[in-house]
Amino acid sequence: MSLHSFDAYLEAGGPSFMPTQVVHLSPLLVEALGGKTTKRVRGTLNGHPIRLSLLPQAGGGRYLMVNKELCLTAGVQVGQYVQLQLEPDPEPDQVPLPAELAEALDAWPEAMLRFQALPHGARRALAQHISTARQAETRARRAVEVTGRLARGVNPFRKE
Repeated sequence: MSLHSFDAYLEAGGPSFMPTQVVHLSPLLVEALGGKTTKRVRGTLNGHPIRLSLLPQAGGGRYLMVNKELCLTAGVQVGQYVQLQLEPDPEPDQVPLPAELAEALDAWPEAMLRFQALPHGARRALAQHISTARQAETRARRAVEVTGRLARGVNPFRKE
């Protein structure tokens, strides 16, 4: 795999239900990254590590969605150029688990089986929901709630 370095314009965009910041990738770059078969990339944005999805756009192009937290960390905002280094993610389906979720899933084998059966995006969303809590108590509570719902076979995203 080779690392592709380039400057890109950060602009407002994203789906209408979730306005955010985006970077559009040229068709040549998308091809260099593996074409339509590449779903996720890793690398850096202004020197900060990233691991993002290549999202499809109308007309066949691709873009990266850059969240506010990453913009703050990298010190960039809409209307500026960012320096990107990207390569295809060799493990696109890997979902890093916060310690609290990993511990709760280890304690509940039924929940682990149902978690592993979820689509990768759903697993990623659950892990992010838990890891974004500021306090350790909140992360632990969320992990127990989610794994409890998984173990009972109900939707892990909906409170009962």
